[in-house]
Formats: sequence, C-alpha cells, structure tokens
Amino acid sequence: MRTIHYRLPVAILLSMWVFLSHAQTSEQPADMLAKDMNEQIVHINVTVKDYFGRQETRAIPVTVFRPDGNDRHPFLVFNHGRAPEDKRAAQGRYRPEHAARYFVAKGFAVFVPMRMGYGETYGDFDPEYSGSGYSIEAMSVASSDQVLAVAEYAQSQPYIDGSRWLVAGQSVGGLATVATVGRAPKGLAGGINFSGGTGGNPDKNPRNPTSPRRMSDYWGKLASKATAPMLWLYWQNDKFWGEDHPKAWHKAWVTGGGLADFMSFPPAGSDGHSGLNIDMDSWLPVVDDFLNKLGFIQTAIVSRPVSSAFAELSHADKVPVGTQGKAGYEKFLQSRLPRAFAVGERGGWGLAAGDYPLGKAMGNCQRSGQKCRLYAVDNDVVWQ
Repeated sequence: MRTIHYRLPVAILLSMWVFLSHAQTSEQPADMLAKDMNEQIVHINVTVKDYFGRQETRAIPVTVFRPDGNDRHPFLVFNHGRAPEDKRAAQGRYRPEHAARYFVAKGFAVFVPMRMGYGETYGDFDPEYSGSGYSIEAMSVASSDQVLAVAEYAQSQPYIDGSRWLVAGQSVGGLATVATVGRAPKGLAGGINFSGGTGGNPDKNPRNPTSPRRMSDYWGKLASKATAPMLWLYWQNDKFWGEDHPKAWHKAWVTGGGLADFMSFPPAGSDGHSGLNIDMDSWLPVVDDFLNKLGFIQTAIVSRPVSSAFAELSHADKVPVGTQGKAGYEKFLQSRLPRAFAVGERGGWGLAAGDYPLGKAMGNCQRSGQKCRLYAVDNDVVWQ
C-alpha cells in the first residue's frame, strides 16, 4: 500500500472547561462524565493467559461513549497504551474524550477498556508482560483476547449493530489493534493504529525500541490471516520508535499479506508519540477519509462558520453567557491563535486554543449535555 506524507499545522493543545488546563498532559476527573456522549462505566469479565502460561479471569472497567437515541450503532473498541511499571498502578481510567467525540459524531458507540494489569487491576498478574526478550506474541494474544471480550459484550447490547465494527488504539493499544486485525474476527471492518508498538524507552534509549526486528517478524506472520483494511498513523519525532522502525513494521505487514495505508506526519510537539492527543488537525481528515471509504460517511469534523456582524470580538459583554463564561471569554481573548469559543443553550461554554480548537471548544461546552454553537473563532465572531 501507499505511504503518504501530510504537512499540516501543528500546535500545542490548550483546552478549557471552566478553567484553563493542558489537556495533552492531564485528563478530566474520572467522575466528570460527558453527558452529551452518554458516558458510562461498566465492568466485564475477561480471561487471559500471561507470559508464563498462568490464566486468570477478572473484571475490567470499560468506559462507553455512545450517540443519543434508540438506533443501533456500529461500534469501536479503543485501546490505551502501557505506562512504565512505576506509573502503572496510578494509571487512571483511560478516556480519550476528544477522539471519542469525533467517533461518536461519526455514528459509533465507543468502548474503551482498561485492560488487565492497569489501574484498578494492577497487581500480581500482568498478562502483557513480555519477558526480558520482549515476547511480542504473549502480549499480543493477551491484549487482543481482551479486545475480543469487549467486542462480544458490545454485540450483546440492544443499541449495537454488531455486524460491522472497528478496533483502534495508541502505542501498545496500537499493537493490540494490529493483533486483533490479525485474528480476523467476525464483523471487523477495519483497524486504526496510532503509533503502535512495544519496547520503547524515550528516556534511556530514544527512538530505538528493544528488538524491533521481532516486531517485524511477528507482524509479518500475523498478517497472513488478516482481512480487514488498516490505517497506520505515525509521527516523525516519535521518541519511542523513531521514524524508520514503524516503516519496517508496516513493510513486514503488507509483505505478509495485510492491508494497511501508512501515514507519516511531521513532528508534533516534543514527542510525536502523543500525536493522537496533540495533533488531531493532522490525523482527523486522514481517518475521516478512511472511514468514508468504509461506508461510514456521517459528517463529524467541526467546520468553521462564516463571520458575522453580531458584535465586535473584544466586546465580552455581548457574549450570551454568565459571569464565569465572560471570564472564560476574556481568557479566550488572551489565547494565541488558532482558538475558538463555544456557547451553550443554557449558559455553558467551552474554550480551546491550539490543536483542533473548533472541535475541542465545542466538546468542552457540550460535555455538560447542552447543545452548543461556536461564538468566536480566531479573531472573528461567528455567532448568528
């Protein structure tokens, strides 16, 4: 398949709700559920084996985001990465909210499992431990077993159309995605691999993961049974894998019979490994094109409205929000471009500056369950 290089603007992400926060390094508190996406947490039992052959059945938490209404929706299982061991116990509930909001707008219900050995299940059993020689197979089977368990649960829900589904993930979650596609489960329509791999250490050995050839060998064999098309997304300044190793892994995959387009994005931030969160401007149109070709054509990327003559940009008193919202608007005026400010139907508001500000401002406003519209974008009022 083809390798495509995209050169789109890259900016540091700033997100706001009622306060300014750096969303690329922090997340919303676990109890702040996104009402507009019907966010809920369920627990399901999964059974897996570890590197040593030990088998355990335990309950893992799964965060669910889904559209409103009683219609049946296709679904996506989205997988998290693997924190260093000294941080794994404190690895909080994974909720890639802005990415999930795009997929929900695209028509999917999104299931986000915290796999066994992370967060609340961290402890005496780590099924994704790969041994001193990095056994790609052991962690691939363990992670994809859990993906398939979540998919089985999703297909049992009355609001799910289980005939077509997707798998996606970042870092080791990308590895889980590739492993799942390699098992060719029923109904799987495609997979999206964000910066997938394992064995990287950006502090001690940046851009040079342990045993990268083993990844090529294993993924090349795994690809022989894969039938679903994939999209592989990597950033050139990925401190875990570097620029060249992912290209070798992709070559092994397609040589082995797998279907995958490889996208190489320009550097994002200080470490492109976090491109999923900090460079939505680059990956959104690529993923949208991929999904459109699979038949998922619902519009989901927030577009810029035309400028209006409602008020001067600097007139905060004209913004239809309360005192806190007006204070937030003053922060918007102080933010650097690109930036956006959204207003809710009941006085809610959202602000974002940097990467994908229109979508993130709308999301920050909508998460309280209000319908929102953009009020200002960059230096223009767009409120009608």
